[in-house]
Amino acid sequence: MSGSNITLKLDPERIKEMPMVDLAFEFLKTANTPYYYRDLMMEIAKIRGLSTDGINQVIAQVYTEINIDGRFACVGTNMWGLKRWYPVERSEDPISNAKRSRIINDDDDLDDDDLFADEEEETYAADEEDYDVYDEDREFEEAEEEAEADEETGIEGEELEDEEDDSDEELEDGEEADDFEEDEEEEDDK
Repeated sequence: MSGSNITLKLDPERIKEMPMVDLAFEFLKTANTPYYYRDLMMEIAKIRGLSTDGINQVIAQVYTEINIDGRFACVGTNMWGLKRWYPVERSEDPISNAKRSRIINDDDDLDDDDLFADEEEETYAADEEDYDVYDEDREFEEAEEEAEADEETGIEGEELEDEEDDSDEELEDGEEADDFEEDEEEEDDK
């Protein structure tokens, strides 16, 4: 479509000041037909009086602007037209806001819903109790108190003596485990 004789009815000074994307829009509006991007750029360059070097400097920028601008539509492989030329696709199925009727199964027992609702409420109440407020200061104070108590009793640094475990010994006939423990206590007292 190169070499068209389409002229814009714009003042030459206004053409020099106009953004190139607006020139592309005005050109396509006047031509009333889609153009390949390269051909569209050649027409804009001819209107603006740009050289080949001038075109190469702005070609990517103009493409980006046309791509972003909502007035243009890509109608094929690198073929551009105006969006208003093409009808907006509409769904053939009408969308209704009416509610669908609920299908009620006669086999459902409505009393079951009431039972489950009570269980859920109890579960939520129990869960809420699990999330008590965490008091970091209280936790820190308790740890300090435990450390002080350990220091006072002298537990740290001392080795604990292993006590012999007599639980492996067999009990004599007629003796019960409680009797055996009483015997051990008497020996310890001596």
